[in-house]
Amino acid sequence: MVALAVSLITLSELNYAPEALEPYISAETIHYHHDKHHAAYVNKVNELIKDTRYENMPLEEIIRESDGAIFNNAAQVWNHTFYFDQLSPKPQKEPSGKLLDAINTTFGNVDAMKARMNSAAAALFGSGWVWLAADRDNKLYIISKPKAGTPLTEGLTPLIAIDVWEHAYYIDYRNDRAKSVENLWNVIDWKVVGDRFNSVSDRRSGTKR
Repeated sequence: MVALAVSLITLSELNYAPEALEPYISAETIHYHHDKHHAAYVNKVNELIKDTRYENMPLEEIIRESDGAIFNNAAQVWNHTFYFDQLSPKPQKEPSGKLLDAINTTFGNVDAMKARMNSAAAALFGSGWVWLAADRDNKLYIISKPKAGTPLTEGLTPLIAIDVWEHAYYIDYRNDRAKSVENLWNVIDWKVVGDRFNSVSDRRSGTKR
């Protein structure tokens, strides 16, 4: 584990061994992506918020309240934690239940949704993120965000994150971003995504899980 300069916001722990996602994501990529890049954002945001009004805020609140360097680093911490948490060496392979119904209603079928997200990831200029997100009425959206952008700033609930910063794929795929995104679907755990979607309905109805 990478040591942090301060302990206000911490580096998330992975739920799997670094090599567990191979051959789709290598241990080397996980090492640089999580242990180096993600850790750097954690260290930097802690440095930036020290002795400011953001120091004791929850991370999501910092993202919604800040801009500039604080926003960029805080959002990247949140985005990366969210990204790594959706991955599994033994994922549920397909969506089910209410999430599957919403996907079919919005996109026609799961393959069509994946194709649209793949196209959005290939088309996003420069570094950034492509998201599947839901609003309070369970409507689904595909959103492309440059740099550290997140649907949190639009009042939406993120469900899936595709990281198209080069550090997410260049070791394994060089400049073939499209191939990296295509292979990412092999390790996205639809159980995690479904739980995220169900949380939208739970908040709307006041249900506690």
